Amino acid sequence: MGVKALLSRPLAAFVHKKHQSWVENPVAAQQAIFRHILSKAQHTRFGRDHGFSAIKSHADFVKAVPVRDYEGLVGYFKQVKEGQKNVLWPGRPLYLAKTSGTTSGTKYIPITHDSIPNHINGARDALLAYIYETGRSAFLDGKLIFLSGSPELTEVGGIKTGRLSGIANHHVPGYLRTNQLPSYQTNCIEDWETKLDQIIEETIDQDMTLISGIPPWVQMYFDKLRQQTGKQIKDIFPHFQLFVYGGVNFEPYRKKLFESIGKQVDSIELFPASEGFFAYQDKQDDSGLLLLLNAGIFYEFIPVEEYFSENPTRLTIGEVEVGMNYALVISSNAGLWGYSIGDTVKFSSVKPYKLVVSGRIKHFISAFGEHVIGEEVEKAMKLTMAKFPLVELIEFTVAPYVSQSHGASYHEWLVEFARPPLNPDTFAKELDEQLQKLNTYYDDLIKGNILQPLRITPLRTGAFRDYMKSQGKLGGQNKVPRLSNDRQLASGLLAITNS
Repeated sequence: MGVKALLSRPLAAFVHKKHQSWVENPVAAQQAIFRHILSKAQHTRFGRDHGFSAIKSHADFVKAVPVRDYEGLVGYFKQVKEGQKNVLWPGRPLYLAKTSGTTSGTKYIPITHDSIPNHINGARDALLAYIYETGRSAFLDGKLIFLSGSPELTEVGGIKTGRLSGIANHHVPGYLRTNQLPSYQTNCIEDWETKLDQIIEETIDQDMTLISGIPPWVQMYFDKLRQQTGKQIKDIFPHFQLFVYGGVNFEPYRKKLFESIGKQVDSIELFPASEGFFAYQDKQDDSGLLLLLNAGIFYEFIPVEEYFSENPTRLTIGEVEVGMNYALVISSNAGLWGYSIGDTVKFSSVKPYKLVVSGRIKHFISAFGEHVIGEEVEKAMKLTMAKFPLVELIEFTVAPYVSQSHGASYHEWLVEFARPPLNPDTFAKELDEQLQKLNTYYDDLIKGNILQPLRITPLRTGAFRDYMKSQGKLGGQNKVPRLSNDRQLASGLLAITNS
């Protein structure tokens, strides 16, 4: 066993013991964060505008600070981008993380001197939790690959700016630099396909032990390796031990990815975002993600059914319940206040507080009042594929098809199969029945003949890849929306397939 693997074990034990103080006292930990960030930001422009100095309780905070997304705070973010000081947090941000926006175009999320440890330590502690639980640390002596965005940074308003994964690349601990692949030069390549070819050239003959990235892009890496060598991943990288991922639900990709590997390997799910590193999987036999309650972020949770109401309920950590869907709202030492990150979560445990990411608050289908969410379509697909074990999936998305004829509308599932079902109609029928079981509103619409059963539209191989490339979103941290309430994505995919 190498020095890194050996020394990581006492460090893992130390960090685990340190975390127990907030794991065992979650409400107190959150209250301490709440008081600290309000005190530190009370003299900022936002703090003065919202009367931070007079806030004594969470109830006061709810009255003073409404829930807003990026567009709702864009005036403050604009001042930050211009290089103004003391806008949302004392001083100026250390970085601005660029991420895809909606009505405001590209979003620029501040990362401050106080918040950067959250992003770096979160990923580190996830690996240390794995080592503490399993005792397996040998992967630290091999090569580690992080499929990420370019680490090249520009400047906006005198602030270094880039993709979160690229920013994080600058903070990889020195003791891991010698293990890290791909090279800095390769990581700087913007075109994903060119970059992927270079990554393969640099890694194909290396002793890869840890591979990290968003599942669909890791799958593309595996596919190219197999095409080039004719071997499974386990034979290319015999010491490959750990797969680290985040950003999307792993379940739709799990089967094909592990078939590509050719053996079971351990995996760790992370919950990172430009706005903060929120949670990680700390147990191999538990898919729940441990919510980080002592990392500079104060959490609020809005019941999903109330999210779009005028005065939604805003719960703190001691008030949430297992099994309920909540929209996640944060206030943090990055200078984000009452900020809706757009994700929905569901707690699987409250001792300790563990959650799963259940979807996106704006990613749903309710063209007919059914309000189908991402968690439901992903679970329906998972349950259906379990009954059709020969079927292999690459990617899918769901959109409504609204007909002018009564009772002729339906949900269209646009699916790229690696191995399609032998009987597509039977597969579609099972999928529809699973979705009916998961969503009573959808079930009522089917039984009432308001909707027809769903239809599957198979897409040609590479359709999702080519669509994402056409949108300038191939690779990196970009994700395909699982479902949408309009036809924009569906129309683009169909145009790609039919071209």
